[in-house]
Amino acid sequence: MTQHEEPVPLGPDSLTWKYFGDWRGLLIGLWAGSMQNMHPELGAGVDEHSQFFRERWQRLFRSLYPIGGVVYDGPKAHQTALQVRGYHDNIKGVDSRGRRYHALNPDTYYWAHSTFFMSTILIADNFMGGISEAGKRQLFTEHVQWYRMYEMSMRPVPETWEDFQVYWKHMCAEVLEDNKATRDVLEISDIAKPPFLPWLPDFVWNRLRILIAKNFVWVTVGMYDQEIRDLLGYRWTERDARRHHRFGRMIHHMFKLVPHDRRYHPRARAGWRRVRGESTPLVETPARNLPPAAERGNPSHYSPPLEEIT
Repeated sequence: MTQHEEPVPLGPDSLTWKYFGDWRGLLIGLWAGSMQNMHPELGAGVDEHSQFFRERWQRLFRSLYPIGGVVYDGPKAHQTALQVRGYHDNIKGVDSRGRRYHALNPDTYYWAHSTFFMSTILIADNFMGGISEAGKRQLFTEHVQWYRMYEMSMRPVPETWEDFQVYWKHMCAEVLEDNKATRDVLEISDIAKPPFLPWLPDFVWNRLRILIAKNFVWVTVGMYDQEIRDLLGYRWTERDARRHHRFGRMIHHMFKLVPHDRRYHPRARAGWRRVRGESTPLVETPARNLPPAAERGNPSHYSPPLEEIT
């Protein structure tokens, strides 16, 4: 692609479309958040700039819209990508160890994208029946096309799938660190009741969340590379591995009963409907997921105007 060529968005023939916007991706939410935050610069940015831990559910669910839009928005995907990149313009500073950071440092930004790419593999491998080596190679090629949408430097992007595996192992073994932002992501024992369950009594949620937190972290540990388990001090046995595999198979078979479109997040679902010729507007997050009123003018937040929310 030359300097003046428009990047080409992924389409419904891609494996990324098949995997990335599936609701099963929520099962790797802790994995993605913790892996991203272990990057020294990214973790510092989250620790010093993010309001994520004050509204975890809302931030998670509204972020799915623009992030998913870079894959599923078709002709508008490039514009969506530039908006997402723009949310990171002012995330910069000096961390507690005196290291400068900026969210748009090419190495930092690509690291975040690499976790999204690995997410597609983990979703497929753990919760969608498995993926072949050829499928992983195809997803690698697609993730490069996907990354071009942001108009970031391509310097950090490995040239081949084999090169990426070397890059990933290097990051896990030599670069990532155990830091506060990572531990904060993994500490969900006191997480608030989800806003989409207003009918659930608080006393029921207060009992459920302890069990949910323990098992969600366990599912996450099962998807870490061994270097990350060692870094964070987690133990993983063959028995854990067998249980994890059975859990993934159960999720895979349960989702066979779910109609195709209902398996997908609304932004992805709109993309699938659009390519079938249905008249589908761009879907924005519902009002319940918006940032607090005082934060809605902050350029670091995705916060569509209320009149654009249907």
